[in-house]
Amino acid sequence: MSTVYDFTLKDKKGQDVSLSEYKGKVLLIVNTATGCGFTPQYKELEAMYGRLKDKGFEILDIPCDQFGHQAPGSDEEITKFCTLKFGTDFPQFKKSEVNGKNELPLYTWLKSQKPVTGTYEPKLAKVMEKLYNKVNAEPRKKDDIQWNFTKFLINRDGAVVARFEPTTDLKTVEAAVEAQL
Repeated sequence: MSTVYDFTLKDKKGQDVSLSEYKGKVLLIVNTATGCGFTPQYKELEAMYGRLKDKGFEILDIPCDQFGHQAPGSDEEITKFCTLKFGTDFPQFKKSEVNGKNELPLYTWLKSQKPVTGTYEPKLAKVMEKLYNKVNAEPRKKDDIQWNFTKFLINRDGAVVARFEPTTDLKTVEAAVEAQL
């Protein structure tokens, strides 16, 4: 059986980072965007990180531009925006795809471990699908990431224990993180 520690990501400078560097920590892996309606979650995520990082918690931020072209700019520009606007201090990785033929292998694995957990209000879902299809030639599969700020919770053994859609209240997410700590 695979664990999150079997994967490697590129940091924002293009260097390989083995996720085994995070062995023994509780992780929250989030696909983010700087121009999304959910972007203000950065503030709450940073606050959660500040409260829990000393207990063995890490947030891994993976910017993604597949959802309505809401993560424009270079990796450096994204980092600068997040740092200046939200004071983010958690690790940010290279902008990557989370669905389709060019998706990160990590996301292929994450989605296989935890399928979609919620539904969106039908009108919102229709708008999201239209925006997604405008940027992506491939239609989404059943358990693909639906939008920015989808979160996967990883326990200290490297297994996926929960998936949270972007509309999940961050207090619920934090309670689940604390339960793993």
